[in-house]
Parts: sequence; structure tokens; C-alpha cells
Amino acid sequence: MMQKGGDFKAWIKQAVEKGYTTRVLRGLLLRRGYPQAQVIKVLNYFEKMKKQFDASKTKTTLNLPKPMTPITNNLTKQTPKLSPKKIEKSEITKKPIQEKDYQKQKEDDKKTVKTELMQVKPLGKPIEEYSIEIDRAKVEIKIEKTETGIMYVLYLPIIPPATKALIDEIRKELISISAIAIGEIVDQKSVNRMKNHFMNEASKILKEKLPHLTKDSEDFLIGTLMQEMMGLGKIEFLINDPHLEEIVIVNSKEIRIYHKKYGWLLTNILLASEDEVTNYANIIARRVGRQISILNPLLDAHVVTGDRANAVLYPIATKGNTITIRKFARDPWTIVDLINNNTLNKEIASLLWLALEYEMNVLFSGGTASGKTVCLNSCMPFIPPNHRVISMEDTRELMLPKFLYWCPLVTRTANAENKGAVTMLDLLVNSLRMRPDRIILGEMRRQKEAEVLFEAMHTGHSVYATVHADTANETIRRLTNPPISVPPSMLGSVNLNVVMFRDRRRGVRRAFQLAEFVSGKDSMTANLLYRWIPEKDQFTQHNKSLAFYDELSRNTGMDEREIEKDLKYKQAVFAWLIKHKIRDLESLGKLMNYYYTDKEKLNHILKNNLIKEIIEKKTSRVK
Repeated sequence: MMQKGGDFKAWIKQAVEKGYTTRVLRGLLLRRGYPQAQVIKVLNYFEKMKKQFDASKTKTTLNLPKPMTPITNNLTKQTPKLSPKKIEKSEITKKPIQEKDYQKQKEDDKKTVKTELMQVKPLGKPIEEYSIEIDRAKVEIKIEKTETGIMYVLYLPIIPPATKALIDEIRKELISISAIAIGEIVDQKSVNRMKNHFMNEASKILKEKLPHLTKDSEDFLIGTLMQEMMGLGKIEFLINDPHLEEIVIVNSKEIRIYHKKYGWLLTNILLASEDEVTNYANIIARRVGRQISILNPLLDAHVVTGDRANAVLYPIATKGNTITIRKFARDPWTIVDLINNNTLNKEIASLLWLALEYEMNVLFSGGTASGKTVCLNSCMPFIPPNHRVISMEDTRELMLPKFLYWCPLVTRTANAENKGAVTMLDLLVNSLRMRPDRIILGEMRRQKEAEVLFEAMHTGHSVYATVHADTANETIRRLTNPPISVPPSMLGSVNLNVVMFRDRRRGVRRAFQLAEFVSGKDSMTANLLYRWIPEKDQFTQHNKSLAFYDELSRNTGMDEREIEKDLKYKQAVFAWLIKHKIRDLESLGKLMNYYYTDKEKLNHILKNNLIKEIIEKKTSRVK
């Protein structure tokens, strides 16, 4: 074995004196199983020493002894020691290297690189599998049925220690040649620009140091480097999986996710230690100008992508440092998705379209995770493009098409000094000074918020909000009793109430009721227009409208026959969208823009099936 200092130099010097070429020496080391990164370091030193010798002897190959285990970070402990006493004359092959030997060596080199990133073994029987790509790194994801239940398995190639050492060197080199301002970390465009710069530089360095590295291995190593430098490591793959809604790091040895199709699942991902979880929490905190420590062990913040992150440190979280990431929808559900999934039908959707078109007030009720916000968001493209829309949320969940005149606002918690808090009431009062046409409230919780909201309805603003209630009548009771306590007379301003329901046994969400609020002798009552029949999984018309059609006629001048004709037209538009599988937000927004600005062109598009005039992009939704 080579030793540090003189022995190492003597070994290289002897190889030079014997006339070995870089190609021969490289082939010998690779065939003996030495890691690529170590071989490159040895050859670089070999080239430097070779320049010190003028004479060049006959090219020969040397039969080196077998090395010890070639996995270590210390270069000097991996290279075999070349002792002059052990070199016999018979060991020197005088025959020069042939071309076929060179080709064989090249193939061996490629095999060595390909096997460098090993795949993990399956844990169970796969139920579903798909792949995702982030920063050029492509990985396989499988939903597998194991002995302990259904599991979310992320197949990450195994990077050997020597390759990890090389990646660490590249990271240090990239840091040394780049300067990053604090403001760039919180800006998504700046982050993407820095990532592209780093990836290009890392690609050049890898090609220089590992010339025979395959394209797939190079992309994965670059992607891993980017996630370690500018992200949350392996957790970035989960954040970029469009099938996930929630990511929970319970502790370093337990990470769970909420899958849109399979619910809560345990993953096969493990972190090195609790310190790594703490480091991720600190990364999130620094990007929003906050701190998390033993003194302040709670953190609630938004990451660069818009997702909401919550962190709790040990010993407050007794099981270990915990991080919860609620993902921001990149491709939100649209009204077409809800009709396709039978969450509601075309009749209910057309009635909601009509209500939003003519500035009626709508409340969305339901229990936890019943789909209130999803239904609210899916109805927003029905708003005309020339209306100013202001939304207020605790967590940014709404996503409206780009043709709308929209100003999203979010609340902010107080800092460590209990200063700087911005509440929902602050946003609501301030929004009334921003001349809004439509106001969207993420959730109505308190009396003051409700008072301001209903006052906005009475002053001519169209309001849309969510509230926790399981039926239309319970919505009335919830609004008229503590803690909200709105006077019953003010509920007359609500034109429609959509009640969402989550069937936990079947795992489906449905529009349970569509109702209007009607004034009675002593109190407000709910008149059900449509309701869901669980036994048949169908929607049926329950009662005729007593107030909604009258209010609509009073505001628009349309009689009941014209209203029904308008509803049929809207249902035909939905049928056309479903037939041609147009469901993404921007394409739907483009169609709505045509509806309000150039209805003749929209009719021409529908009549002649000019799909390309509508489609903005092609996206898919997992059912």
C-alpha cells in the first residue's frame, strides 16, 4: 500500500521511470477496482512528475498487487504500494498495448461508471409506479404493498463514498466562485437562475474530472448537488411530487406523506440524524428572515415554492424534531375535474357560474378536508376579467387564472418580540380601501371578521368565503351563534350556500347540498335546491328556487325562461370541455375570457371544435 510523503512520490516516480503512459496506468487502476475520483487524482500527480523527466522509455505494463477495499476518503490509503523488491523481470510485459485492449479498457471504464450508482431493492409488491424529475435528477417512485401495509418507496441510486467526496469538492468549488445575495434566496426567479448557473458549472467540472460518466449518472449527481446546496436534500423529491398534499418529517427515522390517492403513507426515506432535521428547519427559517432555536422552538413560514412549513423542535416535540410541509397546488383542480370526478354535476356548476357572473354572494361550507377551498377555487374563473379580485388567506391555497385582475393577500404571525403580526381582520379592513369588486375570504372564524364581511356584502361587494359546517341549516346556526354571532337579518345577503362532504369510507368528496337562505317568520331557513343521494351517488333537484331566481331577475332583468336558457348554454360549454379533455386552469381561463369579451368568437370555436384556440398547455390529473 502507498503511504504518505516519500513513499507515495517514490511509487509515482518509479512508474514514470518505467515508461508507463497515462492510459496504461489508468487502465490498471480501474481494472483493479479503484474509484474513478481516486484514479483521477493519482493520474494528475503522475502527469506532474512525468514532466520532470526528459527521457521516455519503452511503454510497458506492470502487474500490480491487488489493492485493499477501494472505498475510503483517504487517497493515500487506497493506492497500492509499488516496491522495487517485488518487481521481477518476468512481471514486465514488453508487448505494447494493442487497439483491442484499449477498446476493452474503454468498455470496462463505462461499466465501472454505470455500476457506480446502485439501485435499492424493492420492499414489497408494487401497486403503482411513476417517475419524477427535478434539477435533471430523475427518480422512480413506487407505491408498494408490504407486510406492514402500503408504503411510499423512493428509489434513489446509491452514491459510493468516493463519489460523495468528489461531489463535496465540487460544492466547495461552486461556492468559492459564486456570490449570493441574501435577497436572492427568497426570490423564486433568482433561485432558478442560480440553479441553472450552478448546474452548468457542475456539469463542466464533472466532465473534466469524470470524462466517462454516463449522462444519467451525471444528471443525477448534478441534481443531488443542487438539492443539497439550495434545497432540503432528499425531501425535495417529495416536495416536487405532484401526487402529494402533505409531507411530515416526524423525526429523522420516520417520514410520512399524504398521497392524493392513497392517503397517509410511510416512506422509506431516512435522515442521518436529528441535526439534519434541525438544519432543514433553519434553512426554511433563514429564507423568510426568521429564527428557530431551543428558545423559540416553533416556526410557521412559507418556503420559496409557496408551500407552508411548520417546524417544532425537541423537546417540545417529544418524539424528535418535526417539520410539516403543506404543499401549494401547482396544478389545481378545476370545475371540469370536479364534474369528471362526480364531485358535482353540470347543473350545479352552471348555477354557480351564473351566480358568480352576476355578482351574487356565495358561501362554501363543509367539514375538515371536505373540499371547501377546492370548490371555491374552481369557481373563481367564472369572474369577469374586468373585475378587481382581492383574496385573503392564512395559507396561500387559491390559484386563479392569469386573465383575472387579482391581488392575493396572506396573514403573518408575530415575530419573536410579538410584533409585526397581520391578522385576517387587518387584511379584510384594508381590502375595503383597495376598491375591490370581489372579496375572497379563506375562512370565516371570528365575529369581527364576519361583521366586516357581511358589511361588505351590504355595501355592494361580491363576497365568497368558507365556513366549517356540515349542512346548510348548520351553516345558519354556526353564523348566528357564538363565536361568530352574525344577526340573522344579515344572512339574507347570502345568495347561495354550497355544502361539501367527505365520504371517508369510499374516499370521495361530494357537493352535499346547494341551498339558498330564505327569511322565515322568526329566523332564517335553508331551501335546498340540489342534494346528493349517497346510495346512488347521484345529484337530484330537491326544491325550486324561492329567492335566488327572484334576486337574479331583479339584478339582470332576465325572466325565468331566459335564465334556464342561459343555464343550458353553460352546461353545453361544460360538455364541450369534457368531451375534448380541456381541464387545466389557464385553458379554462382563456375560454372564460372569450365568454366575457368575445362571445361570438367563443361560439365559433365551440361550433367548429377549434381546440387549439383554447388550449394553453397540456396537463394530466391522476384520478
